[in-house]
Amino acid sequence: MKKEIKITVPKDYSAITLKKYLNIQEDLDNYKDDPQAQDAFLLWNLCKITPEVARALDSDTVTKIKSDLYELMNKTEYELTKFITIDNVEYGFEPNLSEMAYGAYLDLSKYEELKIDKNWPNILSILYRPVTKKSGALYEIQPYDSNNILDPKKWYDVNMDFMFGCFFFFNRIYLALLNDTLKSLTEEVLTNPNQPQHIKQILRESGEVINQLQSSHKGTLLDFQK
Repeated sequence: MKKEIKITVPKDYSAITLKKYLNIQEDLDNYKDDPQAQDAFLLWNLCKITPEVARALDSDTVTKIKSDLYELMNKTEYELTKFITIDNVEYGFEPNLSEMAYGAYLDLSKYEELKIDKNWPNILSILYRPVTKKSGALYEIQPYDSNNILDPKKWYDVNMDFMFGCFFFFNRIYLALLNDTLKSLTEEVLTNPNQPQHIKQILRESGEVINQLQSSHKGTLLDFQK
């Protein structure tokens, strides 16, 4: 007698928290040389399919499940959510990245890669601060103070659709800012080849960061075998 099993494959990231996502990423990294183990982790964590059940499924069903998960994990159409309420406090995304406080910029620059990993909650606590004023579409947030930011652990229970909206928006804007900086410094060096050595060093480092951002645009997503 056949036993009927109901399998639910998530269609979006609204049911997957940052904490769960990071745990899955850690499992995948620990077994990066074992694709079958990675598949098993994903099927269990995202669909609650045990290894025993997975072995009992026919190949067409497994292929369809993996195809649906692959489609989910490569979605990039997420919009930035400017506001979020945590512990009854409303936080707003940095309204003007081009005029971001220098201290905030320095703290963000400490992270060598822009990706959703263990450092991502720290980045969010820099970008999102308590809203102090709202007027139509305009709003203000508290000035940046590294000693007075939201506890990064508070972000672990926020869902991944929010996370990806912020990631892709910040990635695009930050990349544009770096490109503008690189272009300006390049023109400065071409105009005056005798620029100090530190200017040329900034150019090299900016180019490296841009390459990292471009490669991380999709690299932050879970890597799932088709």
